Amino acid sequence: MLSATSSKGGNKDVSNGEIRVPFPEIVEGKIYTEEFLIAARGIVQIVDKLGKVFAPVKYDIQGNITKLTTKYEKNKQANATLQDMILTEKNTETNLIATDALLWLTRGLHMILLFLEKIIEDTRSSTPTEDLVAFLKKSYKEALEPYHGWMAQQLFDLLSRMVPTRSQLLRAIIGEENDVNDTVINDLEIYLTNLRENVSVIQTFYKAHNLENTT
Repeated sequence: MLSATSSKGGNKDVSNGEIRVPFPEIVEGKIYTEEFLIAARGIVQIVDKLGKVFAPVKYDIQGNITKLTTKYEKNKQANATLQDMILTEKNTETNLIATDALLWLTRGLHMILLFLEKIIEDTRSSTPTEDLVAFLKKSYKEALEPYHGWMAQQLFDLLSRMVPTRSQLLRAIIGEENDVNDTVINDLEIYLTNLRENVSVIQTFYKAHNLENTT
């Protein structure tokens, strides 16, 4: 089952089909870095269960989490929130490694968010489909395709044909021993609420500070 318990109080993980670490609540418009990174690592473990089609996304997310973690650990107090960390880097450095890493991490999280939201919406319909290829392509088109070159786009188009069926994907997330029922879908929807808010706040922050073109 998916759990929406708070991430405060320790680095929990994703195991036995449970998402135990939600993305953090927004506090005065800011996101606490440590809680965000813990939740993002949980996403990596989820994505790892979804098959080869998500491998490039998984490695990209993982690499960007590593870059942000390295930056955060250099000065945890100054980098306590994502916004503080990014603005400090912008104002004091020329090589905006963390800024670029958070930008691409957010894009990857956005695609996963859109994809899972489409699955939830379809699952609640009277005739849910098992074929998720169209959902994945639409999510990629909105979240990542505008920022990818031609070769990356063609690779993703090829890999998208390998996406698991709806039942396979949901069972991979929640654990093979659990049934995909309304409770599971409700829990997944609750989990995505904080993810959606985190992605939206970061996107708005980047636009407000003109940080979308860092490379």
